[in-house]
Amino acid sequence: MSLQGFLNLNKPFGWTSHDCVAKVRKLLHLKRVGHAGTLDPAATGVLPIALGKVTRLLQYLPSYKAYNATIRFGITTTTDDLQGEVIKLCACPELKLENVKDLLSQFLGKINQIPPSYSAIQVNGKRLYDLARQGVAVEAPVRTVEVFSINVLNWRRGEFPELDVAIACGTGTYIRSIARDLGEALHVGGTLAALQRTVSSGFNLASSVSIDMLETQIQAGNFQPTSPDQPLQHFSKINLSGDHALKWRQGQRVAKITTKLNAQYLRVYTEDNLFLGIGELKDNLLIPTMVFEPVS
Repeated sequence: MSLQGFLNLNKPFGWTSHDCVAKVRKLLHLKRVGHAGTLDPAATGVLPIALGKVTRLLQYLPSYKAYNATIRFGITTTTDDLQGEVIKLCACPELKLENVKDLLSQFLGKINQIPPSYSAIQVNGKRLYDLARQGVAVEAPVRTVEVFSINVLNWRRGEFPELDVAIACGTGTYIRSIARDLGEALHVGGTLAALQRTVSSGFNLASSVSIDMLETQIQAGNFQPTSPDQPLQHFSKINLSGDHALKWRQGQRVAKITTKLNAQYLRVYTEDNLFLGIGELKDNLLIPTMVFEPVS
């Protein structure tokens, strides 16, 4: 069994992303394990995990992400989710879905966003959540993120009404910040009540496996990681002939590459479609950026 590939893990509630990596490392007896796209402990869903030397491919995964989120209005917390201390309560039974829908367009496209005080963002080399726990007041840096769509899934009326939404966005987007800022725009406050990531870095929830499922597969001896190139389909593909493929495997630039592809990065394969890594195309040169020597 080759342990050079990806694992599409369905992260359980209460676990950190680091907890998941440590568990996978222990189950597979593998030192080299990494993950893409950190999830908060209270969030569940898709957490792509790279095994073995495939960790070198994490930087090339697509940035598109999608979430199902529940926003609770009338509550403001220190962490912008239900895990933090309540700062303010403002019952708003009169709030209507129409009021909320009118403001959703403000959160589409490229927007400026202030990350939550309790987040993994670093300021002067220290993570915001560490500073917050120490009682150090630090203003989080404003970041530009991109939100592609926000679709309403459900609305529950009440003293503290809740909105279920499906959000598609780019990397670095904090759904907790959207919940907080939407509540502020409605003048009632808001916080994230639940979050599930449904798509991340080329993987989706439908094909994910839980920790229990992974343990069962390993015990049965039928665990197979996802092939290294499966989540890299956003890059165009190029096949190299014998001599070119040999030079590539030696980490050398391949000259006189004629292709109509107008792309910066390419998936590189042998003539018989054996994945060889990622290359950068400049003029007629194919420059190795990550050489992947397949395991026989």
